[in-house]
Amino acid sequence: MLEGRYQRGFSNERLASSTDPRIHQDEKGYFTMSLSENTKVYFEDYYRFLELTYRNAANERDSVLLKLANTPESHEETTAFYRAKSVILDLVLRTVRRFYCDGGNFGVVMTPWCFGTVMLEKIEVYKERLAKGEISDPNIPDYPYYAVKYIEEIYKTTLLELFDFPENAFHMRWQYSELLKRYSKILTNITDSLNSVLRTVKNYGS
Repeated sequence: MLEGRYQRGFSNERLASSTDPRIHQDEKGYFTMSLSENTKVYFEDYYRFLELTYRNAANERDSVLLKLANTPESHEETTAFYRAKSVILDLVLRTVRRFYCDGGNFGVVMTPWCFGTVMLEKIEVYKERLAKGEISDPNIPDYPYYAVKYIEEIYKTTLLELFDFPENAFHMRWQYSELLKRYSKILTNITDSLNSVLRTVKNYGS
């Protein structure tokens, strides 16, 4: 449980009573094969990783906010650095909460390595939208230029430290992106085919 209030999307009770063929069990516990990697992921390990990541990110964010509060506004570069780190940590916390509580999408159940890749790409997209002025962030009240610059400089290192990953952890990230895109395309094609069949049946009946 996160913060004593966020419940696991796939609880042990639900896993035990489920007949979903994507849920398997062996001597180590319940697991599923991840969509992006086709790798065995145990639900207990998955949630333990999210809980640890959330705790680390929350502690780091508290530390950053304290440093930010003690930094004079006139120190623009230092202030921008702490704001940039707050943006990254907040996005990690929001993503962990969403994945942790999601009990309807097996796509969120993944290895720590893959989760790190997902976070990397989420931050890149978020950073680009901030730079273009498409979104606003409470961590950056005015003039996001310096903060966006620091996000670009520190986001990879911040994630590597947060997840305790080696430096080469993100080298294979595009492999996962392509797999997810291909999977999404397959689902779209299946949906289109089903809709076509339904339209044909409907027209035939009328």
